[in-house]
Amino acid sequence: MDWTWSFPVWSLIIFSPTLLLLLLLHRHKSSSNRLPPGPPGWPVFGHLFSLGAMPHRTLAGLKKQYGHVIWLNLGSINTMVVLSAKAATELFKSHDLSFVDRTTKCTMQSHGYDKASLALAPYGTYWRVLKRLCTVEMLVSKRINETVSIRRKCVDDMLLWIEKEAHVVAEARGGVHVARFVFLTSFNLLGNLMLSRDLVDPQSKVGSEFLSVITTLMQWSGHPNISDLFPWLRCLDLQGLRRKMDRDLGNALKIASGFVKERMKERQEGTERKKDFLDVLLEFDGSGKDELSKLSDHQINTFILEIFLAGSETTSSTTEWAMTELLCNPKSMSKVKDELAKVVGPNRKFEESDIENLPYLQAVVKETLRLHPPIPFLVPRKAIEDTDFMGYHIPKNTQVFVNVWAIGRDEECWDDPFSFKPERFLGSKVEYKGQHHEFIPFGSGRRMCAGVPLAHRMLHLVLGSLLHEFDWELDGHVTPETMDMKDRLGVTVRKLEPLKAVPRKGKVE
Repeated sequence: MDWTWSFPVWSLIIFSPTLLLLLLLHRHKSSSNRLPPGPPGWPVFGHLFSLGAMPHRTLAGLKKQYGHVIWLNLGSINTMVVLSAKAATELFKSHDLSFVDRTTKCTMQSHGYDKASLALAPYGTYWRVLKRLCTVEMLVSKRINETVSIRRKCVDDMLLWIEKEAHVVAEARGGVHVARFVFLTSFNLLGNLMLSRDLVDPQSKVGSEFLSVITTLMQWSGHPNISDLFPWLRCLDLQGLRRKMDRDLGNALKIASGFVKERMKERQEGTERKKDFLDVLLEFDGSGKDELSKLSDHQINTFILEIFLAGSETTSSTTEWAMTELLCNPKSMSKVKDELAKVVGPNRKFEESDIENLPYLQAVVKETLRLHPPIPFLVPRKAIEDTDFMGYHIPKNTQVFVNVWAIGRDEECWDDPFSFKPERFLGSKVEYKGQHHEFIPFGSGRRMCAGVPLAHRMLHLVLGSLLHEFDWELDGHVTPETMDMKDRLGVTVRKLEPLKAVPRKGKVE
């Protein structure tokens, strides 16, 4: 999807005179303050037409000419882009609080989603309460360890689904759509953690109603929207994206509300079962004058949706890229398979307890996240005040993109940065926990992704199980040399052409 041209060009042409007038009326007074450098832009539209279909790649290429930080005008939105580990270190270590708020898309403001979401909520009491619930109650090692059997069951289901699918596609001499099965597995896994239930069956043409509506929400939220670039046009909703989001997010919230009502009834009836994430939300009782007394129904429903929106797409896209890189690098594939054979052996399944004994598998996951971070700009930040940053003046309300795709290829930090070399992480202390700013696929600072501990388990369990249970080959029409490595930017960065690979039973029982 072309990030800059996918909205109707006719709307830009028709409204250009209006946009120019409004831009002149809304322009700030000229200032002698020094902004970061950047490429020349168009009147009114700024750099909107200069970014192409893959803006993370386009902007990465500007570092040599303009330096660690560049300035863009995306329509009427002032934007600073961080392009290097050096600039990221300065941002997160020295100015994290100055850039702690979020810029939110028009579609994500539907039904007040942005106010109730952990990822998007303004920095304040509510955000701190929800962050603490995630990091202290839900995603701590103790609770993650208590749910090992849930993840094991979901991954076992995935392996059975793939084995059945392999027999079907074998007749057509085709491959299995790997990311589809990983997405469904992630969705069921999150369903069990959040709601103690499976939610989808891959044999269904449509899947559950909830899966369908979540997939639709991803489509609308990942679609470029002219209303985000010219906020005064939001009332017109030229592309109809807000109307679609209002409709589908409303349906999703109703489904989530049904889950909550069902759980409250079970709790009143004293139904016995293990405590899950929904129970944590329902049992929350704040204390102290600065705390919330409890979470509202809307906040709980929104958090349920956020878990699925944030967790399922990122796991499946990262696994797809890891499988793609391994299939294009047979030596790396051989090394990780040999390690699995040695540590796990042929007569048992890969378990989460094996992860710490598999340094090469861990290196493969890290190298995949370096080259293919799920969200290449992270979730955009916003300056809450005028800030001096690396010698530049950054005005209040400036949007901030941290291009982790470019940082992962920063030649000042990485040797041969464009090559897939898991070996670079063997014996290295570099982790993706936010402390090493040359490697921040999940962000850093106060607004870093809260789900990293769970993502760590899921990524290694899913990828390790796929590699241990099957020997994988590219289908007959593709070779490592002809593999299409182009990506597309939506909610996450996915392969433009989905990976189709052939699984064959690899273990000797």
